[in-house]
Amino acid sequence: MSVRLVITDAMWGRFKPLTPADPVRGRRWADHRRTLEAIVWKYRTGSPWPDLPDELGSFQTAHKRLLRWAVDGTWERILSAFLAAADEAADIGWTVSVDSTVCRAHQHAAGARKGGARDRAEPDDHALGRSRGGLSTVHLASDSHARPLALRATAGQAGDAPAFETVMVGIRVPRSGQGRPRTRPDTVLADRAYSSRAIRKHLRQRGIRAVIPQPSDLAGHRRRRGRSGGRPPAFDTEAYKQRNAVERCISRFKQWRGLAMRTDKLAIAYQAALYVAALLIWARAQRRRAT
Repeated sequence: MSVRLVITDAMWGRFKPLTPADPVRGRRWADHRRTLEAIVWKYRTGSPWPDLPDELGSFQTAHKRLLRWAVDGTWERILSAFLAAADEAADIGWTVSVDSTVCRAHQHAAGARKGGARDRAEPDDHALGRSRGGLSTVHLASDSHARPLALRATAGQAGDAPAFETVMVGIRVPRSGQGRPRTRPDTVLADRAYSSRAIRKHLRQRGIRAVIPQPSDLAGHRRRRGRSGGRPPAFDTEAYKQRNAVERCISRFKQWRGLAMRTDKLAIAYQAALYVAALLIWARAQRRRAT
């Protein structure tokens, strides 16, 4: 069987310095590059773990590596390093778009232990919950070039507005030199689901420009109140046209069949796979920037 590999030598050259070194004592790590290819193959194709081709090694090794690096924060650290490199090259568009998408959960995602996993990073509901769209939802923020800056998997019934601040807290781009990480975009674009006083106040207090349309019912309610309804919130129609960046970012994730439909029982595993896809998006961006 011939397996199509997606991690080029140039891409691996950026990954390798950021992967954990072999332990001083005990068994050495299995080859990081092959294991990463195995994880990518599984989620790109949407195949079950036991169907992993022999050329990519043991599926138990790949699955354990995915979870272990999720628990110890390795995936997040690698993404932070990629973001720092992009920031140093002034390659991050700080007009940020925020949105959510439903990734329906397969029946194989059910059956995890009730009450959450032993690790504190796993939510009690495993990010599974009923909604009209499906069982699992992904909230994310992308830069103006349709690349992810922050993401969070939640249960399906989690609304856009309540998850907004959680996503914004996830935007944290380290500086290559001295200085605090950048956490504040220039502008935030979002659809009507995010049009709330709390969100607008949050952005205003942080000095972030909000480009969020107001729903017609809220606009009508304000007009009926007359002067006491206050002035309508500012809205830049031209700037709002750039909100398609987050839709294109979502499309990039959903090209991976294992992300478009969740089969992971644990939220921490599914979110780790989202980080892996995000890493490849940024690695390809760095490759294009270098050429």
